[in-house]
Amino acid sequence: MQFLLALIVAGPLLGAVAALLPAPPGLKGKSPDQAVLRHGVTVTGVILLAAIVLVLGFDHDQPSRMQATTDISWIRALDVRIHLGVDGISLPLLVLTALLSFLCALYSYFKMPTGPSPKAFVALLLVLESGTLATFAVLDLVLFFLAFEMVLIPMYFLIARWGGEGRRAAAWKFILYTLLGSVVMLLGLLLIGVKAGTFDMVALATDNGRGLTTSVQVIAVLAIGLGLAVKTPMWPLHSWLPDAHTAAPTVGSVLLAGVLLKMGTYGFVRIVLPIAPDGMRTFAPYLAAFAVAGIIYGSLACLALARSGNKGDLKRLIAYSSVGHMGFVLLGIATMTPTGVNGALFANVAHGLVTGLLFFLVGAVKDRYGTADLDTLAGATGAALYGRAPRLGALLAFAAVASLGLPGLAGFWGEMLALFGAFEPAAGLSRPAFLTFMAIGAFGTLLTAAYLLLVVRRVCMGGPRPAGETPIADVQGYEFAAWTPLVALTVLAGLWPAVLLGLTDPAVQKLLAGGIR
Repeated sequence: MQFLLALIVAGPLLGAVAALLPAPPGLKGKSPDQAVLRHGVTVTGVILLAAIVLVLGFDHDQPSRMQATTDISWIRALDVRIHLGVDGISLPLLVLTALLSFLCALYSYFKMPTGPSPKAFVALLLVLESGTLATFAVLDLVLFFLAFEMVLIPMYFLIARWGGEGRRAAAWKFILYTLLGSVVMLLGLLLIGVKAGTFDMVALATDNGRGLTTSVQVIAVLAIGLGLAVKTPMWPLHSWLPDAHTAAPTVGSVLLAGVLLKMGTYGFVRIVLPIAPDGMRTFAPYLAAFAVAGIIYGSLACLALARSGNKGDLKRLIAYSSVGHMGFVLLGIATMTPTGVNGALFANVAHGLVTGLLFFLVGAVKDRYGTADLDTLAGATGAALYGRAPRLGALLAFAAVASLGLPGLAGFWGEMLALFGAFEPAAGLSRPAFLTFMAIGAFGTLLTAAYLLLVVRRVCMGGPRPAGETPIADVQGYEFAAWTPLVALTVLAGLWPAVLLGLTDPAVQKLLAGGIR
């Protein structure tokens, strides 16, 4: 198990190095480009298989215990250690990252985005996967920061070199926002490590802030929280996200929404909540207020983009929807209760599945019509996907209703539990304030349903295809292979939430209790 987790974290990095080397003659196939794309599918497939084996070998009777641990001294002078481990909180995110990376590599093998050499594309994709997996597996604050930063450069180049219109400006905005947030976060992490005398996240969580004064905790939470809030992204620090999503290639948008945003919320749960609880309690009402502001703001922005005549971009709309959905995650965390935090973790995974599927589908629509502009798609007769590409239209409608939180699908449980957590927040938090936040968040779910159903009506419905118009292709085989796992897991998580909650709940209970249970 130790070797398996180390392989999952380091394997993609080794695969990235191999991708830049010349392919052996027997493996080139028809062309070197196809060989390197096949290499990306193989490496991500092996990592996904290793993640599945890790799940099978995981002791599900003790999900609160760190398993598959490795603890090796790295920088003795600073007591920085190569400390890896996985519990019920990090395991679902590891599997989600491995799955989406594999599906993106598989999709790119058949539909490589326009840009430079596939060698660089595959290498960057693998470095991105390695950094994300490491973020969810490391248990040292310094290593967490390094892994957190490791994903920025690959995503910058994926947007800047393989993106669409406005890609360079969007890439610069992404890197500047996230780097500035990370500098502030580093100061907070160093403050905790110096004052507590250790960077070990397990030891710090077990201490539960007892070795840190309240003022140190408040300063640390403010610094770390700002860095994590940028990555999440929390309103009003979200403005880099719509531009990045609009310009990014399809697989870049899938990974950005599916796993990179989760790094911010994971940091709140893994670091801020257990290590600095007093500081978190000070800022929890403000975090909740910004969260529900993001829910309403994201929904209103989506409604404005979806209206006729506003020239709304469908990718940009889905990006703004992420601001709202991640608001529910932050609201759940801000309650500081097991119910709310479990809801946040469930919503994290659900958002990765559903929004990843949505970006795949929007990319497919853009490929077929040459645009993601809603007014163009819903022109004289409408895109009319139900009539012209019924399977594609049905999948888009399915992803939309999953995203709006239809009961029985994955999007429902996380939002509901986050709202339940706000109904009865942790001791020391103002219940009237959180009841207000709960009411605002519940209103946000109605706005979410409004804009997503409007999108479905405008894109999927419409008049018959005019005579002489070239028919569009329905779902292709490679698209079916890349999207089916996301559909199946969305249904599974919606119908059987205990699969995920059974992993996270004991770990959350222990984390909030300071490792006592």
